[in-house]
Amino acid sequence: MLRIDAHQHFWKFDPVRDSWINEDMAVIQRDFLPEDLKPVLQQNGFDGCVLVQSAQPEFENDFLLKQAAHHDFIKGVVGWVDFFADDLEQRLEEYTQHKKLKGFRYILQGAEDRALMLTPEFRKGIARLQKFGYTYDVLIFPDQLAYTKEFVAEFPDQPFVIDHLAKPYIKDQKLDGWKQDMQAVAQHEQVFCKISGMVTEADWKNWKKEDFRPYLDTVVEAFGPNRIMYGSDWPVCLVAGAYEEMLGIVQDYFASYSKEEQAAFFGGNATTFYQLA
Repeated sequence: MLRIDAHQHFWKFDPVRDSWINEDMAVIQRDFLPEDLKPVLQQNGFDGCVLVQSAQPEFENDFLLKQAAHHDFIKGVVGWVDFFADDLEQRLEEYTQHKKLKGFRYILQGAEDRALMLTPEFRKGIARLQKFGYTYDVLIFPDQLAYTKEFVAEFPDQPFVIDHLAKPYIKDQKLDGWKQDMQAVAQHEQVFCKISGMVTEADWKNWKKEDFRPYLDTVVEAFGPNRIMYGSDWPVCLVAGAYEEMLGIVQDYFASYSKEEQAAFFGGNATTFYQLA
């Protein structure tokens, strides 16, 4: 069974395009490319990764797919596409020539309309994914989880995965609202959850492993061991510590789980969800 980091990024740093990387995140204000990640994955026993978009222009897909074509350890790519485009179906069909392109993500967390996912136009776009076997990564903040329950209910056969536990308020140790909404979303069997991006929602300089336990307990209980997957969110995670420190949080948490459950979390579930080879 493959051991997979199901969520990471590459970029050639552009201060305009990547304006979300502010001065507080100066450590990642530089290029991050396959040669930077490969040794990190190898040192930590991973066979490969899933490369996820971090910029919205569709031409960025070309950059991501080029990296995947030249590096075997990149097992899958989650790209970006305009779900509102009139030629969406044609675009999706053209992408089928890229076997490593597994799905798409739209940056809903920054949308002015917090319920953008429920608009008829967006739902019409999502409805086209299943025909081509594409997954959808849900990138949201906790205030959008209530809409997400309604959104995923409309597409019972479309594979969804919630990125970064929907970014709970770990720094403030707030569970109410987020916990109930995550439990509601998890009732839909076609929805998975990435246990990723936690350290960036915590106190970057002062987090402790126990800070994450209530959030891990919630997600693991709600989704079960077969619908959760490990993702580092590298290199974004570096703002709050080294890769090994972040990995250590989940390694400790799952240490008491069976070997089968650990293998599922650290790669098996991602392999199934994204149909990796």
